[in-house]
Amino acid sequence: MNVLVVGKGGREHALVWKLAQSPRVSQVFCAPGNAGTAQDGVNVPIEANDIHELCRFAKKNEIGLTVVGPEEPLALGIVDYFQKEGLRIFGPTKAAAQLETSKVFCKKLMRDADVPTAEFRVFDHPEPARRFVETREYPVVVKADGLAAGKGVIVCDTHAEALAAIERIMVREEFGRAAGRQIVIEKRLEGEELSVLAIVAGRTILTLAPAQDHKRVFDNDTGPNTGGMGAYCPAPLGTSAILDEVEAHALVPTIHAMKRRRMPFRGVLYAGLMVTNQGPRLLEYNVRFGDPETQAVLMRLKTDLFELLLAAAEDRLSDFAEGLQWDPRPAVCVVMASQGYPGPYAKGKLIRGLEDVARMPDVKVFHAGTKIDANHVVTDGGRVLGVTALGDTLADAKRNAYSAVGKISFQGAFWRTDIADKALRHLHGTTAPASESL
Repeated sequence: MNVLVVGKGGREHALVWKLAQSPRVSQVFCAPGNAGTAQDGVNVPIEANDIHELCRFAKKNEIGLTVVGPEEPLALGIVDYFQKEGLRIFGPTKAAAQLETSKVFCKKLMRDADVPTAEFRVFDHPEPARRFVETREYPVVVKADGLAAGKGVIVCDTHAEALAAIERIMVREEFGRAAGRQIVIEKRLEGEELSVLAIVAGRTILTLAPAQDHKRVFDNDTGPNTGGMGAYCPAPLGTSAILDEVEAHALVPTIHAMKRRRMPFRGVLYAGLMVTNQGPRLLEYNVRFGDPETQAVLMRLKTDLFELLLAAAEDRLSDFAEGLQWDPRPAVCVVMASQGYPGPYAKGKLIRGLEDVARMPDVKVFHAGTKIDANHVVTDGGRVLGVTALGDTLADAKRNAYSAVGKISFQGAFWRTDIADKALRHLHGTTAPASESL
């Protein structure tokens, strides 16, 4: 069966790589893809938001399953369009995707479904928002309502920072007019982040191994938010008790609430959590595979991903009721980024060392922002590569990942040096709580 993956980032490269391993898959296409997906699949020169052309391609090439990577085509209704045309596709409808595409919709649903989350208020004008933050005695987080490429969440330590965030989102419209029409201001939670991804279809919720992302651009969770600078899986913080609590008090009531709204959810439900002293609290949902969590999670997954996603698309997820198979070894993903990210950055920088890393055992370099130029791989994004490695222990996986990073170079390259350190502290019996940075 032919498969189409929509998108061009590191998450999509990981999906192409894993889907191509299925004995039932003949060919994996990726639209538009990058230099890495061209190696593990076949790139198609169609942008992820060109739903009509993607549909035409799927019909012409007898695509048996389309897997949507990024949030934008989901927000545009690609699932609705494909289903109307009789094409099999994995992902939520446009209505169900509001769990990610609208922070206001999501937070109100959490409140209605009694999902544990931070105290919050919604504003549609900057002046009352300013008055609100000036009366708060605690730090807040200011969130743009709409999609903002993972950068519309601003963690504020002071009133001045909160006022500046309101200005950026609602007045200067840095993340777009639509994204900033409304904002959510919520109490900043203290604790440690945890990412729990679940495959959902019908009444079945299949939770994947827990992971931890690193949103801040610099070591020790400093600097502005990014799309993610690295991840590891499994996260020791995600104990069986925590995962049971997340499923019972967040995932299940959310799925039921969506059904009551006649927006049944099918796809990936990604719970971004803060584990506090009072237990896990839901910060927000994404409705697709996380990036870079997917790289670390799929590095460990032994179950046939194609069979899993096909079953979900056909409402047969109960076929996997006995659970998934995992490599017992942990995985660490380190993102190599372009100088200036998450702000402006240069493109077209030659990447060296990929051939050397390709020969390393238990290491896979997932391309995020790359392209082929005159038979050379060059940078084409802020997050360029997700260098991912397995190891017998988490410390081994971290060592292997950074060893591979050290063999790769491009002008302006930088990366965090502390990916997985939080987990290593947990394993050694010490913790260092962090503030919300989702």
